Amino acid sequence: MKRQIQFTLNGKPVTADVAPHETLLDLLRDTFQLTGAKETCGLGLCGVCTVLVSGKPVSGCLHFASSIDGEEIVTIEGLETEEGLHPIQEAFYEQKAFQCGYCTPGMILMAKKLLEENPNPTEDEIKDYMVGNICRCASYAQIFAAIQEAASLLKQEKVKL
Repeated sequence: MKRQIQFTLNGKPVTADVAPHETLLDLLRDTFQLTGAKETCGLGLCGVCTVLVSGKPVSGCLHFASSIDGEEIVTIEGLETEEGLHPIQEAFYEQKAFQCGYCTPGMILMAKKLLEENPNPTEDEIKDYMVGNICRCASYAQIFAAIQEAASLLKQEKVKL
């Protein structure tokens, strides 16, 4: 039996009817056509399905949609600003921190949370924080450089994460 939930999705209030077994990832992709987060492992181990639920990174493939009633959800599609790309997205682009791009949305959202908690991380702190996000293409050096560049951009632009 489906249940109606209300939540904020990328800054906009929305309503959805969800089944008890429906995952947040399925809700985002199937109901709202937000395809940035993807399912890869289905076990919450790879980070590709990462989305932010009230500011906390979660594995969308494991998180039940019914549990987000009243929450604030941010996906990669919600990061872009009126001026264009978010500074973290800009840094990933400038550093070529992607090859196939499959892991990029999860990496960027996890980097956002890292930079909220630690605006000036060392490379070791970045590596430790990003350990749950896997890149099959092994673009880690560029990803870590992009996060450091994003930290610099955010300081210069004084942008709210």
